Amino acid sequence: MTPWIKQLLFTCLLCIGQTQAEFFTSIGQMTDLIYAEKDLVQSLKAYIQEEESKLIKIKSWAEKMESLTTKSTSDPEGYLSHPVNAYKLVKRLNTEWLELENLVLEDATKGFIANLTVQRQFFPNEEDETGAAKALMRLQDTYKLDPETISKGEFPGTKYRSLLTVDDCFGMGKTAYNDGDYYHTVLWMEQALKQHDRGEEATITKATILDYLSYAIFQLGDIHRAMELTRRLISLDPSHERAGSNMQYFEKLLENEQNEKALDDAPNATEPSTYNGIYERPPDYLPEREIYEALCRGEGVKMTPRRQKRLFCRYHNGNQNPHLLIAPFKEEDEWDSPHIVRYYNVLSDEEIEKIKELAKPKLARATVRDPKTGVLTVANYRVSKSSWLEEEDDLVVAKVNQRMEHITGLTVKTAELLQVANYGMGGQYEPHFDFSRKEEPDAFKRLGTGNRVATFLNYMSDVEAGGATVFPDFGAAIWPKKGTAVFWYNLFRSGEGDYRTRHAACPVLVGCKWVSNKWFHERGNEFLRPCGTTEVD
Repeated sequence: MTPWIKQLLFTCLLCIGQTQAEFFTSIGQMTDLIYAEKDLVQSLKAYIQEEESKLIKIKSWAEKMESLTTKSTSDPEGYLSHPVNAYKLVKRLNTEWLELENLVLEDATKGFIANLTVQRQFFPNEEDETGAAKALMRLQDTYKLDPETISKGEFPGTKYRSLLTVDDCFGMGKTAYNDGDYYHTVLWMEQALKQHDRGEEATITKATILDYLSYAIFQLGDIHRAMELTRRLISLDPSHERAGSNMQYFEKLLENEQNEKALDDAPNATEPSTYNGIYERPPDYLPEREIYEALCRGEGVKMTPRRQKRLFCRYHNGNQNPHLLIAPFKEEDEWDSPHIVRYYNVLSDEEIEKIKELAKPKLARATVRDPKTGVLTVANYRVSKSSWLEEEDDLVVAKVNQRMEHITGLTVKTAELLQVANYGMGGQYEPHFDFSRKEEPDAFKRLGTGNRVATFLNYMSDVEAGGATVFPDFGAAIWPKKGTAVFWYNLFRSGEGDYRTRHAACPVLVGCKWVSNKWFHERGNEFLRPCGTTEVD
C-alpha cells in the first residue's frame, strides 16, 4: 500500500472514529459520512488499480528475469564473455533492481524486500555501473566499434545476443557526460536519439536526450549543429527554460564569431560548420595510443617475411635438464629480437581449474606502483583483479613453479609469488614495463632480490576476441592460447633494462581472460644467466 493511500485511509477512519458518537443524532451530519465513504471507496479502487498494475509489471519483470537467469546460469563465464551482457548485469543490479524494490513497497521485515535488502549490500554500486559503461566505451575505441554495433550486440565470437535499449544508450551517454567526456557523450546520445526516432520503447524523453546532446556538441565546438538540435528541442518542448537561454547564448556566440570573420575575411563570414557531425577522439596521456590499439585489432603487426624466416619451432629440454630430457616442451619463436618464445602444454586443464579455484577467494583489484611515491594504488589503465599464490597453498602451485624453473633454467627461489589475474569486461593493462627503471630505483628494494630479469606468462584461457599481449615498440601481437606460456627477458645481460619490452594486455572484447605469471629476479640467477655486453651473449 502506498504511503498516500495509507495516510488517506488513516485520516478517513480517524474522522469516522472520532465523530461516530455524534453522527446518529443528525442526518445532516451523517451525509458527510456518505461523501467520506464515497471518497474512501474511490481511493480504495485507485489503490487496487495501482496494485494490479504494479503486479502486472512485477510479474512481467519476474518472467523476463527468470528467462534471462536460466540462460545466464547455464554458462556464467560464457554469458559474461559478451561485454554488453556484463554491462547490463551490472546496470540491472545497481539500478533496475533498486527501482523494483521501490515499486514493490512491502513490509521490509519479511518476504522479497527483506531478502533484497540483505542481498543488496553485495550488489554493484554506482561506481561499478560507471566502470562498466566506461569499459564498453574502451572496447568501442580500441576495436573501432560504432554505437549501433554495440547496441545490437554484434560482437565477434559470442554465442549470445544482447541489445541496448534507448535508456541504456542514454545511460552510457550520461556516464560520459558526468565525466566531462563530450566525445563519447555525443556518440551515445546520438545512438539513443536514433533508436528513439525509430519508435523504440523508452522512459527517457526525446527532449532530455536532445538537451544533453546539443550541449555536448557545443562543448566540442560545433555551435551550428548545437543550435540546430536546440531548435528541435524547443519545438518538442517550447517551455524548456534551459533550451531557450542556451539558444540565445549560441546565437550571441555565432554573431560574435561571424563579426570576427567579417573583419578578417568578409567572403567567409557565413562559412558553415566544418564538422559534418563527425568529431575526433581527443588525445590522452598515452603517446602510443594509436599504435597500441591498432595492434590490439591485429593491425600494424610488423611480422615481415624476412623476420618470419628467423622464427622456428623446436623441442626444448632446458639445456639438457634431466626433468625435460624424456618429455621436452614444444617451443615456438614468437619474435626474434627481443627474443620471445611460446611454450605449449605448460598447464593442464585440471591444473588451470585448481589454480583458478585457489585464486578466486583472494582476487582483489590489481594495483600499479606509483613511480614517484613507490606506493601501490589502483589505476584506470589497469582493469583486472589478481591474487598471489604460495607453494604452501597447494601442491599444484609448487609443481607449476618447478616446471617454470625447469623450462627457463632460472631459479624460483628469488622469484615473486605466482600471480593470477582475471580480466573483467573491457579488462586491460595499458603499455607498461615489468622491470624497474632508473626513475624508480627502489621499486623492488623491499624484496632484496634486484630487478625483474624475466617474465613468464601463462595463458589459462582462450579468449574469443581481443585480449592480446602486444609490444608497441616493435609491433608484435601475441594471442592467448589456453595452456601455453610466453617468456621473455626484461633486462639485457648487462643488467640494463630492455625498453623494447614495454607491453600491454589489450582489452578483452569477448571472453573471459585468465593468466598467471612468474617474475624472475636478478639475485640467484647470476650464474644461471651470466652477464654479457650484448643481448645474445
